[in-house]
Amino acid sequence: MKPLLEVEQLVKHYGAHTAVDGVDLRLMPGQALAVVGESGSGKTTTARLVTGLETSDAGRITLGGAPPPGPRARRAERLAHARRVQLVFQDPYTSLDPRQKIGDAVAEVLALHGPLRGAALEARRDELLTRVGLDARQAGSRPRALSGGQRQRAAIARALAVEPDLLVLDEAVAALDVSVQAQIVDLLARIREQRPIAYLFITHDLGIVPFLCEDVVVMRGGRIVESGRSRDVLTAPRDPYTRALVDSVPRPGWKPARQPARQPARQPERKAVTP
Repeated sequence: MKPLLEVEQLVKHYGAHTAVDGVDLRLMPGQALAVVGESGSGKTTTARLVTGLETSDAGRITLGGAPPPGPRARRAERLAHARRVQLVFQDPYTSLDPRQKIGDAVAEVLALHGPLRGAALEARRDELLTRVGLDARQAGSRPRALSGGQRQRAAIARALAVEPDLLVLDEAVAALDVSVQAQIVDLLARIREQRPIAYLFITHDLGIVPFLCEDVVVMRGGRIVESGRSRDVLTAPRDPYTRALVDSVPRPGWKPARQPARQPARQPERKAVTP
């Protein structure tokens, strides 16, 4: 079986800052891979490069054997890429049109990417919303009338409308209450049971990873410092940074004071200047 996603020596600079530095990833069809790390580790930039929202400075990305469309790509190429990969953001309110009803947002994507029209389109729209746990009343509501969890369900339904091969979830449960997080993670797990879809799950929360992803990579400073099966990396981490992340996950008897302190960045030595 050929990989769905291949990332080789990916590099992205923002001025003098290197956000992604030589990242390699491989994702098979139907696989769920978590990319974890603290803020500034490069995980979100990696997700934006994979989805084509940004262009890399070096390296190679292929999804289904094709690279993401460049900034000058034709509309047909951009739509074809969107049908292969969809992105669910951390804050669904910013990705949903506040003036548009939820049902209309899903129907709009169906009309843009497929041949369905009329009653067939409405039936498919209702099927998708039901699949993520939204009813007719919520479908007729605008985003501001829904809870955070309901808005995230709507964003997932809209992403699933094109039946993508890869769903990139960028901190998709980070802004939700713990109980709602569990509901969304359970929803994502059930979606994978219903159809073959791969997940690239971007998160800083290692506690969620084992419930959704078989494999994990750990990023720090734009580089991957550890990778492997989730159960292995999270129970017996090899890298000191991964161990610090694992030790920071709350558990019975956990006390923040016991956790390893983050080491401050080393400052360059200053030489005395002779006047």
